[in-house]
Amino acid sequence: MHAYRSHTCGDLKAAHAGETVRLSGWVHRVRDHGGVLFVDLRDHYGMTQVLADSDSPAFAAMDKLRSETVIRIDGRVKLRDASLVNPKLPTGEIEVYATEIEVLGPADELPLPVFGDQDYPEETRLAYRFLDLRRESLHNNIMLRSRVIRSIRNRMWDQGFTEFQTPIITASSPEGARDFLVPSRLHPGKFYALPQAPQQFKQLIMVAGFDKYFQIAPCFRDEDPRADRSPTDFYQLDMEMSFVRQEDVFATVQPVIQGLFEEFGGGRRVDPDWPLIPYAESLLKYGTDKPDLRNPIEMQIVSDHFRGSGFAIFAKLLEQEGTEVRAIPAPTGGSRKFADRMNAFAQSQGLPGMGYIFWRKAEDGSTEAAGPIAKALGAEKTEAIRLQLGLGEGDAAFFLGGKPEQFEAVAGRARTEIGRELGLIDENQFKFAWIVDFPMYEKTDDGKIDFSHNPFSMPQGGMEALSGDPLKVLGYQYDLACNGYELISGAIRNHKPEIMFKAFELAGYPASEVEKRFGGMVKAFRYGAPPHGGCAAGIDRIVMLLADEVNIREVIMFPMNQRAEDLMMGAPSEPTNEQLRDLRLRVLPRE
Repeated sequence: MHAYRSHTCGDLKAAHAGETVRLSGWVHRVRDHGGVLFVDLRDHYGMTQVLADSDSPAFAAMDKLRSETVIRIDGRVKLRDASLVNPKLPTGEIEVYATEIEVLGPADELPLPVFGDQDYPEETRLAYRFLDLRRESLHNNIMLRSRVIRSIRNRMWDQGFTEFQTPIITASSPEGARDFLVPSRLHPGKFYALPQAPQQFKQLIMVAGFDKYFQIAPCFRDEDPRADRSPTDFYQLDMEMSFVRQEDVFATVQPVIQGLFEEFGGGRRVDPDWPLIPYAESLLKYGTDKPDLRNPIEMQIVSDHFRGSGFAIFAKLLEQEGTEVRAIPAPTGGSRKFADRMNAFAQSQGLPGMGYIFWRKAEDGSTEAAGPIAKALGAEKTEAIRLQLGLGEGDAAFFLGGKPEQFEAVAGRARTEIGRELGLIDENQFKFAWIVDFPMYEKTDDGKIDFSHNPFSMPQGGMEALSGDPLKVLGYQYDLACNGYELISGAIRNHKPEIMFKAFELAGYPASEVEKRFGGMVKAFRYGAPPHGGCAAGIDRIVMLLADEVNIREVIMFPMNQRAEDLMMGAPSEPTNEQLRDLRLRVLPRE
């Protein structure tokens, strides 16, 4: 017999009854039933119930076992009584009567339990991640992630893509986040960077003539953490294609992602209709460029009803240039109690509140508007608002005003909260949308022009578009949103050097700087570059949605905490003096 096991803890069935077997695994829990001891023995494959009574030579050893001790047991497979069969376990028809136990790896007292679903502080869970990963839910998430990645690879090969690996140590590149810099020992004073994405390399693969590339690529960005984003590194499905337009990329991506969600979505419906929504329209209707289309609420501009009206707050506001009033319809939300709850939500977001109108049945049987705004506007204007929004008795509308960039994000969160509170969101489905026509540039806080998205994108209209107002230039850039998350970002690339130089010039990069920072790509484009485009899909976020988690750390095997620290391995750590001397670096004390 094998030194450790003849079977795994997920193998044994009724057909094995009477056999002598050897199992190894972790003691999940021990139960004492008055002279009979039961151990749930767990390994990667499943769980088997082991028992010993006072007649068993293994009884004394089993009585001393502590949870999470690793043991080997020899024993005989027995059928359970029909009334004791556990249909939830693949091994639930049998149990193993232990005749011998050997402790292979003793366990100290646990800093957090593995059995059960107790909620433990995240810092403890991350410091003892090797224990946390033994918990069933997290173990299942990591296995789901592995199956998802295998499926992605198969689907990409089936689509005619070839997998290549790109460098991990490279040059710094503006990708919208801070680089992780790596000092060079051989070139003192110079630094490599960990790639924020394989952007330049995948474009060079197209210039080299490989046509369709993909990679499950690690990406490194020194970012502030969020629940749906890792603060240091993440993995993405990176892809690029030659001789394609935007719609070709969409047609290639949809069967891969849709098939993935159908395979691993747990039976939730995957909507096959993926609309194309312009960026400006998405901000207007949903207050975000990653809308959750499971929520049917669409915001509308209602400024004309308030301009010069008796509602002085909005009427005065609209006298200022660039301001508007938007309405958030709230079907079935027509009560003062609900309006008060939404006002409290707005205040939690830093606003003084949200104006509202709700419609109810009047004494004469007609539909009347109620609330402070309704009184100030009068019946004619409130009726016009109701008709524009398609609302009726028992419904409400909430209003936000000002410059859109100042209230849009809050409006988007209010739309989500209203949809959630009113039960309008169908949680049992995935709804996708391509967000298109992103602006190429944005104005920074100090008034400068900078790229708002990927700097290597082709502007719509080419060189001619770059001769006008930069803030009006749209790029062939696109994101895929699903259920309120951005899953994919991509673009048709700028493959013409003269357009590339002009695009960077508008963002404050002179030609010399472009040559210095992107010399390899600029040089390549001078030797016959095909039109090309692609995208990247966030693996961690995809798995997070499929696993129905709200925190991305629940689908990453060894994540950092929210301060970008690895509590288990002790990173970041202080370098030794010898390491600093080799690199000719000196660490300055904190100010």
